[in-house]
Amino acid sequence: MSTRGTSTVARPTMRGRTSIGIDFGTTNTVVAVAKHGEAVRAVTFQDDWEQSEIYRSVLCFEQLAASRFDVEASAGMKAIRAYLTSAHETRFIQSLKSHVASAIFDETRIFGRGYKFEDLLSTFFRLLVRDANGQLADLGGPIVSGRPVAFAGAAPDEALAGHRYGEAYRRIGVRDPVYAYEPVGAAYYYAQRLKSDALVLVCDFGGGTSDFSLIRFERRGTRISATPIGHAGVAVAGDNFDYRIIDAVVSPLLGKGTQFKSFDKILPIPQHYHASFARWHQLAMLKTPEHIRELESLQRTSLSRDKIAKFVEIIRNDRGFNIYRAVSEAKVRLSSVPTTNFVLGLGELHIEQEISRQDFERWIADDIARIEQTVDQLLQRESVSVDEIDSVFLTGGSSFIPAVRSVFETRFGTDRLADGENFQSVAFGLALIGLEDDVGPWLAQSPSS
Repeated sequence: MSTRGTSTVARPTMRGRTSIGIDFGTTNTVVAVAKHGEAVRAVTFQDDWEQSEIYRSVLCFEQLAASRFDVEASAGMKAIRAYLTSAHETRFIQSLKSHVASAIFDETRIFGRGYKFEDLLSTFFRLLVRDANGQLADLGGPIVSGRPVAFAGAAPDEALAGHRYGEAYRRIGVRDPVYAYEPVGAAYYYAQRLKSDALVLVCDFGGGTSDFSLIRFERRGTRISATPIGHAGVAVAGDNFDYRIIDAVVSPLLGKGTQFKSFDKILPIPQHYHASFARWHQLAMLKTPEHIRELESLQRTSLSRDKIAKFVEIIRNDRGFNIYRAVSEAKVRLSSVPTTNFVLGLGELHIEQEISRQDFERWIADDIARIEQTVDQLLQRESVSVDEIDSVFLTGGSSFIPAVRSVFETRFGTDRLADGENFQSVAFGLALIGLEDDVGPWLAQSPSS
């Protein structure tokens, strides 16, 4: 996908206009507000415990009574706290964005009620606006929504993703959002610091996708013109790295690779259960009556019943976030130390295992190779040599992983790497784009087009 055009990075003369940038991410969501003459700022979210500019992209449904109509939903940190402390039965959903372009996800049932994807996404947006405590009371100005260059999934449907985004926004009163690639938002924000002409490769590492944009910036006095050269994306990011840790450390203790008896045959446990278990966006979908019945039947015929019993217990009790927290903490520690102790205790499951960075890098080697190939293919397609790149801007949580940084250090050298505002830069740039007199050159093709 190649996009060419020219825009100017400068504040417009239309004073008083407020623009909102929404970076709905797989793991975190950030919303920024930009107004002419003022510094761009992130919306803050407050719960009973803390204030943060990061709104976790999670939902928690609590069944307060037996009725399917007596269900309370929460999002962000409130959802996490509800999941961890509620005395009621809960359903916890994370990595929601990974389903946005999936036609396979038609509906999920939560406490007897059917929810389509746009129901879940509009619920998340509605709760986000509520938890902003009036900071998003006016949604009538320009709304610039980020979108990945490449959606997650084996066969992503961009038109479906566009419909779902648009419908969810419509339900919260946003009628005409425009869309920009997430790395383009980061590029716009990064451009504010440039002192001279530069060809910049922007790399945005999210939870579900890694996206890359090549943009040429030219300074003319106090103004900077920008020409987008090309974009590329790959459905490899933070969630994939988490998957590798779960698959190697957790799943074998929950029956992965074991066998069961079917009549007079000994067969391997179907792989799809543990494959779904290790992917955050699919884990919550295992907690359905149908899947629970299948797993209980499998447990009865398993040759490793204790392991499958632990697996069923984790699915039935919706323990996904506990696993996510342990995996995420280990992954973060491995970015700064050569080894870490992975500790997880859930019911009858107890894990205490040392993981080395060398182990982790071996597990994610194929993922790193796909990132390398995507970057190389982008440069080759746009006929840009490594030597022509003046700066490489890295943003997103996975940009801290040494194996990821090494891809770019090896190609471009450490002196050309830059980062900053790793979690806010995309939203900041999206909001600033909305202040442009002509936003057209910065926009991506709408997912629904």
